[in-house]
Amino acid sequence: MRVLSIDPALRNTGYAVIERQLEAGRKPAYKVVTYGVIENGRKVRQSGCLVAIREQLRDVIQDHNPEVCAVEGVIYVQSLKTAITMGAARGAAILSAAEFGLEVYEYNPRRVKQAVVGKGAADKQQVAFMIRALLGLTETPPHDAADALAIGLAHFYEQDPSRVSALANKPAAI
Repeated sequence: MRVLSIDPALRNTGYAVIERQLEAGRKPAYKVVTYGVIENGRKVRQSGCLVAIREQLRDVIQDHNPEVCAVEGVIYVQSLKTAITMGAARGAAILSAAEFGLEVYEYNPRRVKQAVVGKGAADKQQVAFMIRALLGLTETPPHDAADALAIGLAHFYEQDPSRVSALANKPAAI
């Protein structure tokens, strides 16, 4: 199974495609197919950023054929403007997946960190370090890509009945 995982943001959207490989009698293995960051410069208007997110994720989907999508859930922010901007980026990302008929699952950031690092208040460096170790990467991915990889792993962990999941409540498809 392949999952497209997304850490949406207007200027730096992290994405990853991870594949779970199952062999009888063995623990699941996870292979990173691709990951990266969709970067939109400060001078690019919001509408241009949203189009870039949608189009670049569309290309990732076409190139790597994921079966489902996992996206970071809504987080609490103190600024209404920030919340609206983040929601717009999230909407562009979800739209890309929905256009290809991918079922989209939402994961709370604290629960993703709990599943991957072991504590929900982990910082970005801890997440990136653990992702490198868990997935056997030769280099530490950029923070936004590491967050996307973590979301993908959290999705697979949630689907694995042999794991005691840190994600106590099953995520709902959105």
